[in-house]
Amino acid sequence: MNKPTSTPLTEDEAATEAARIIADAYRPVPATLTAYRDDSPLPAYGAAPPVAQPGTPPMSQRAVDTGRLMLTAGLASVPPGLIAIGVLIASRHADPTVIGMVCAAPAAIAVPILALARLFTRVAEAVPDEHHHHYNGPVRQENTTTHTRGLIARTRNEHHG
Repeated sequence: MNKPTSTPLTEDEAATEAARIIADAYRPVPATLTAYRDDSPLPAYGAAPPVAQPGTPPMSQRAVDTGRLMLTAGLASVPPGLIAIGVLIASRHADPTVIGMVCAAPAAIAVPILALARLFTRVAEAVPDEHHHHYNGPVRQENTTTHTRGLIARTRNEHHG
C-alpha cells in the first residue's frame, strides 16, 4: 500500500506499514541461500582500531595549506622547465655540465640568502626593544599585537592605545 508522500498516513495505515517493514526485516532466510544476520547490539565504543575511511585523511588546516602550496609550486615549475628544454633543443647546445650549473645556480645563491634572512629575523625578534614612558595623571594602556606570516608576506600590526 504505497501512497504519495504528500498525504499523511492514518494511524492504522502507519501501524500496518510498520508491521510490514518489521516482518520483512525478520523474515527467515531460505536454506538454499547463504546468508548471515548478526542481530547482537553494537557496542557504543570498543577496543577495535579505527578503520581508514575513503577520501582525504583528516589533517590540520596548516597541513592542508602546506600540501596545496607544494602542489602549486611544483605545478608552477613546469612551464619554465618546458621553455628551458625547448631553448636547449632548439639551440642544439644541451651540454650536461652547463645544464647542471644553470639549474644549481639559483639554489646555490638563494639558500644562503634565505638562511641569513631567517637568522637575522630571529635575532631581531629575540631582543625586545626597551621603552621608558613617563606619564603624569591617569593612564589607560592597551596593547594589541597581531602576527601574520606566510611564504612571501609578513604582517605585524601593533596597536597601543
